[in-house]
Amino acid sequence: MPKIITKPYWYLRHGETDWNLRGLSQGRTDIPLNATGLAQASRAGRILADLFRNGETPFDRIIASPLSRALITAEYTRDAIRHSGGPDLPLIVDPELKEVCFGIQEGHPMGEWYDPWIEDGYTPEGAESFATLQARAVNAVNRTLEDAGTPLFVAHGALFRSLRAGMSLPVNVRLPNAVPLYLTPSENGWSILPCIPENV
Repeated sequence: MPKIITKPYWYLRHGETDWNLRGLSQGRTDIPLNATGLAQASRAGRILADLFRNGETPFDRIIASPLSRALITAEYTRDAIRHSGGPDLPLIVDPELKEVCFGIQEGHPMGEWYDPWIEDGYTPEGAESFATLQARAVNAVNRTLEDAGTPLFVAHGALFRSLRAGMSLPVNVRLPNAVPLYLTPSENGWSILPCIPENV
């Protein structure tokens, strides 16, 4: 399976939706952010905007999934950076960063089928296989990493599991909503640093 180019990048999962809150599989279903999710997106934007103080530029563009929960989270981040006196970063929508299609499982609880989908090659009816997701997501990230600079990707939880596979990290790890991550490669493998400053 494809591996991620060994260059640093940032990653942000979207804020909370009502389906997240209820433990339901969203996949491609375009569920909007709820009030908590909007507040989380706003907080993530402030956290990332704070990194641009003193002339620093931790990332130079934002690449987002077209699904509204991710795109609005990305817009909050872009706007927070601009409003705090930072640059007006380009925001690029990449359809290849859409969440996995869960087929008949969308709208149903994240049940016993989920681990076999990741680990054993099981694919629900009408869904995208984990291997197909990994190929799509890693190729999308690599296309951006081939260019100069450092991107911020704003996308989804299952998609990030496939990126973990592309970094040879343990795969089935839940990613919190709207916590910015900085990912850096080294000779010993990838490290993931959450960006959670106090009092933001």
